[in-house]
Amino acid sequence: MVFNFISDYLKHRFTSKSRHGTHSPFVYKLTDEVIYDFNAKSDYKSIELQRKKLFNDDSLITVTDLGAGSHLNKNRSKKVKQIAKNALKNPRLAQLIYRLAKDNQPKSIIELGTCLGITSAYLSKACPEADVITIEGCPETAKVAYRNFQELELDNVELRVGNFDTLLPGVIEQEPRLDFVYVDGNHRKEATINYFNWCLPKVHEGSLLIFDDIYWSEGMKEAWEEIKSHPEVTVTVDLFWIGLVYFKKGQAKEHFKIKF
Repeated sequence: MVFNFISDYLKHRFTSKSRHGTHSPFVYKLTDEVIYDFNAKSDYKSIELQRKKLFNDDSLITVTDLGAGSHLNKNRSKKVKQIAKNALKNPRLAQLIYRLAKDNQPKSIIELGTCLGITSAYLSKACPEADVITIEGCPETAKVAYRNFQELELDNVELRVGNFDTLLPGVIEQEPRLDFVYVDGNHRKEATINYFNWCLPKVHEGSLLIFDDIYWSEGMKEAWEEIKSHPEVTVTVDLFWIGLVYFKKGQAKEHFKIKF
């Protein structure tokens, strides 16, 4: 599995383009102004300080894994600092998700897979006027995330605990439309396709769906290809670590691989 992942990464590096090889005005602008904006932002500092605290947290918690699990550690009892090291999105990627949210300016955000809450915090800081609903399957992990939200004084995040398959349909039903959905959990083909299909009735011209770990497994690669081929999808951006899905009407269907 690790060999396949490395092979996929190398293939992506050789076949992906920078903004200068992108002929779509929309994707060029997105790449130039959002994806490749590596300037430090004031919001980053407090969240990264919180990450450092997690790296030093020796607390032991019992992890409930309802998805495809971890490639790195299968033990159910883990130290918080182990989870922080192995499961949190690294700053570079978490800050990209922050910039994507800030650029999109959604009224509501849905995140599947809270983990310890660091990416949730980035989403909250990016869009302080938006309602952020984040769903976590593990109760003890969720407790740590909730503590982080309190310490960061985030007042626009609602944390729900339970199985994605049970909770997500209800969350979608209560939203008039879906502006921004970040799927970072389960990592199984069938589940990923289900989440995509459940979102479809509420997407619109400005919607952005982000799928994490699109090269995680053969099943996830198949799910990504199926999502790309859906007739309502017009533009996708494959950044290897995540895949961006847009629904811009009147735009020719195009798929892009961008180096990141």
